Amino acid sequence: MGFKSMSGISSIKENEGIEELSVLSIYNAATEACSAYACVLNHVDYVRRVYYDGGFKRLCVVGFGKGAYGMAQAVSYNLGDLISSGAVVTKYGHSKGDLAGKIRVFEGGHPVPDENGHRGSREIIKLVQDTREDTLVLCLISGGGSALFVCPTDGVSLQEKQMVTEALLKSGCDINELNAVRKCISKVKGGGFADLAYPSKILSLIVSDVLGNRLDVIASGPTATSSTGSREALDVLERYGLLDKKIPQGVVEVIRHDRRHQRPVHAENIIIADIKKALSAAHNKARKLGFDAEIITDTLSGDVEGAVKRLLSEIKPNQLLISGGETTITVTGSGRGGRNMDLALRFAAEIEGNPAITLLSAGTDGTDGPTDAAGAIVNGSTIAKGRALGLDARQYIDNNDSYGYFEQTGGLFKPGPTGTNVMDIQLMLCGEYTSNGSRLYINAGGRTRTGTSAKPEGF
Repeated sequence: MGFKSMSGISSIKENEGIEELSVLSIYNAATEACSAYACVLNHVDYVRRVYYDGGFKRLCVVGFGKGAYGMAQAVSYNLGDLISSGAVVTKYGHSKGDLAGKIRVFEGGHPVPDENGHRGSREIIKLVQDTREDTLVLCLISGGGSALFVCPTDGVSLQEKQMVTEALLKSGCDINELNAVRKCISKVKGGGFADLAYPSKILSLIVSDVLGNRLDVIASGPTATSSTGSREALDVLERYGLLDKKIPQGVVEVIRHDRRHQRPVHAENIIIADIKKALSAAHNKARKLGFDAEIITDTLSGDVEGAVKRLLSEIKPNQLLISGGETTITVTGSGRGGRNMDLALRFAAEIEGNPAITLLSAGTDGTDGPTDAAGAIVNGSTIAKGRALGLDARQYIDNNDSYGYFEQTGGLFKPGPTGTNVMDIQLMLCGEYTSNGSRLYINAGGRTRTGTSAKPEGF
């Protein structure tokens, strides 16, 4: 049950060969291993034990993030006899309607919050404020929760919070910096939600979408003590030139006087899926398909340009190289795209004319930026295809319009919502060529063959 990646669905215009089919299969294995539904299912017995051992009388289920619907499904189907109330909010298109039972489902905007997300968040807050000491609050947290679980602090409007979010998203700051600011203008972030639920106990099951699995950064830490405050938030705004320009001065004053939540956080937080789990599954699938696979990093981060250089430095013949993490991009143009599509296009420009390399860079949630694609798949002919259509890849990069480029050349990867979010994954298939230019393909057992593309064994 729950969302699954829609295998093989993309807008790649040519017939997929061994490279495309292989990376699609491996991507699916990675996202399925981190299925929010399945990962919660592995913990329902523990939740039931905590409920009975703690002598609780009611179970309130709340959730927010791109995986919230699948997580709530697993709880509804397996702990329905205990649930007294519940509500979750997820991204548009990431749910399949209301769940049977007592859990209401809301959809809202991401990455910029909107009124629908605010409405769902108010419902969640109302539920926990009505709880008592005999209530166990089961909190289902996944990537995207910072935007979807939105409740501006006093003195900040939803419109102002949208302005702050948009400015930070375009600035090139990373998720730690972004959430440091978000926490200072929210009632629920930085332990604020746990404060609102007090004295009820909170048990949080968390699908991590941040490097290092920092509890106070995932969804901006609604059930964790914050390690940052107003000073760190102001430093971020100053670092990216936002303090005196794009942030309303009223919001800046609210940040200056931010007060951390006073009560101790009364919560147990459990990470149930992360990028390491996804990459391990990708590695295992690659090996089953006969590839000599290697995980080169699970912390690919920083600006996309630096990330591309890192990937290029790792190229090794006859290997499938796997990486994951979350890069950043500074938006100065007016096009459409996301960090994965931008990375892929920059990478394609660097490997132009080299037919031995194929790269997929994609978000594990099935989306990349404010688009319907998760990323893109490129090879040594990607730039030549664009040039044949009169497209200048550099212009598209400069205009932050990687989506527009791939929309015309082919290469957009559209698996649809996967029901999870553990950052991004890159799959780089590095082949080798004989002296006469024939491609060598790797089969099971490390054997090679020459010839045209074909579906790999086991796919």
